[in-house]
Amino acid sequence: MAEAERIIGTPDTPEAAGSASRQDTVARPEGRRRIAVLFAVAAFAYLLDLGSKLLVVAKLEHHAPIEVVGDWLKLEAIRNAGAAFGFGEAFTVIFTVIAAAVIVVIVRLARKLYSLPWAIALGLLLGGALGNLTDRIFRSPGIFEGAVVDFIAPKGFAVFNLADSAIVCGGVLIVLLSFRGLDPDGTVHKD
Repeated sequence: MAEAERIIGTPDTPEAAGSASRQDTVARPEGRRRIAVLFAVAAFAYLLDLGSKLLVVAKLEHHAPIEVVGDWLKLEAIRNAGAAFGFGEAFTVIFTVIAAAVIVVIVRLARKLYSLPWAIALGLLLGGALGNLTDRIFRSPGIFEGAVVDFIAPKGFAVFNLADSAIVCGGVLIVLLSFRGLDPDGTVHKD
């Protein structure tokens, strides 16, 4: 097995087997730090999203939009039961299930995480998914059918929120990491 494709902590020769336990001892704390980064980024993104939505609902909902940059960027509170651009409003429950599945996959993947950039990317995805899932569960009209609070309104584009921004940034980072050949376990491949 080529060194670039080898998973961290797995020996590729019998003489390396003795050093494998020493590598595991070093790799485990490193992996724990990456997991801590993942959950710290997720908590930051989630709390920022939650706080912004609470502020928007309290101060902006049922009021005129606030122009930030003329009519190019406004803050306008809307409730979105669908996905981006308001598509799929009849499928709110499906979006809730998808968000929950994404969260489960990220938490399971965290055990094999040894890459700081992947920890940041997955943390952004996790925080964003939790932010929108919280709306889907706890906002009206009811559990698993709640409408997401969106408020960032660029001219000629969909209205979105900070959770959406975190999801998009995390997704873009994952694509870039994949193109560079960096895997979540810290290995790099050149194919």
